[in-house]
Amino acid sequence: MAHLSGEHLGPDRPSGLLLMSARAFTDLFDPGRLARLHRLVALDDPIRLDDLHDPAAAPRLAHAEILVTGWGSPVLGPDTLAAAPALRAVIHTGGSVKQHVSPAFWDHGILVTSAADANAIPVAEFTLATILLEGKRAATYIDGYRRHREVGGAWRDTIPSAVNFGGTVGIIGLSRVGRRVAELLRAFELEVLVADPHASADEASAVGARLVDLDTMLSASDIVSVHAPELPDTHHLLDERRIALLRPHAVVINTARGTLIDTDALVRRCRAGTLRAILDVTDPEPLPPDSDLFDTPGIVLSPHIAGAMHAETGRLADSALDEIERLRRGLPPAHRVEGESLGIIA
Repeated sequence: MAHLSGEHLGPDRPSGLLLMSARAFTDLFDPGRLARLHRLVALDDPIRLDDLHDPAAAPRLAHAEILVTGWGSPVLGPDTLAAAPALRAVIHTGGSVKQHVSPAFWDHGILVTSAADANAIPVAEFTLATILLEGKRAATYIDGYRRHREVGGAWRDTIPSAVNFGGTVGIIGLSRVGRRVAELLRAFELEVLVADPHASADEASAVGARLVDLDTMLSASDIVSVHAPELPDTHHLLDERRIALLRPHAVVINTARGTLIDTDALVRRCRAGTLRAILDVTDPEPLPPDSDLFDTPGIVLSPHIAGAMHAETGRLADSALDEIERLRRGLPPAHRVEGESLGIIA
């Protein structure tokens, strides 16, 4: 099977196929971006599939040089690779490719790129907004005002002090999102700590943070934001022992993956009234209706909205289109996913 590197597509429009859900396609490609895609890639009808068992899939794969994938994409395994002898590149419009692209693609020299950098932007913005509101204890004051119906009063004295000036924010994982959160926090008078076994002190310092071990970070932080990848080593990274290290009235924010936190231990600590948790991701996801997370005081749930959605997905499409244009011009890819990094990335 003579697959060629996607870095040598040349000036002619390569044959392409979009593999993603209808919803993802509609969000990503408005008329302007769809027109740009057609200028860059030769797309036959149908231009999009979400099922490789569709009768239209086999003839399309036989000639495809580029697969543009996204949310709702079917899993691309060795059988897909065998059916696509001309394939040179998989351009993913989402973040992680680990769940839908087989390692065989890297073994055969297929270029794989992702829009993870673009998707990190809204996640970091969501995280920053949450840090600042939680540091101000805004939600707690809002709830107290609703319950007591008075601006002043003794109820205010029960709320922990705000920490937006001189407080400490801990970041677990100097990932794309973790780095961006640290950089955004430079504008505020907060100490930023980072815990990441794969990062160096210089890398942390470059984004305005100080590298420490995880236990030290948990013990010292007023707000902890989780940005580590989901790996066997990070399962229940915040277990009962580490959750116990968090100082009274600390806040945990999780926009990474639900499995990084021991849910039962988190619920117990929050029920004790000494911890708040803002969870955009959970384990499992979605939650069953009878999950304790819905009814535990101090736990705030959002339905996995931190990443790109609606207009924000335009960044993801632009990232993918820019990548294709670079390859057409003979330039190296900007967002290559390296096969050797699969063991430590999200």
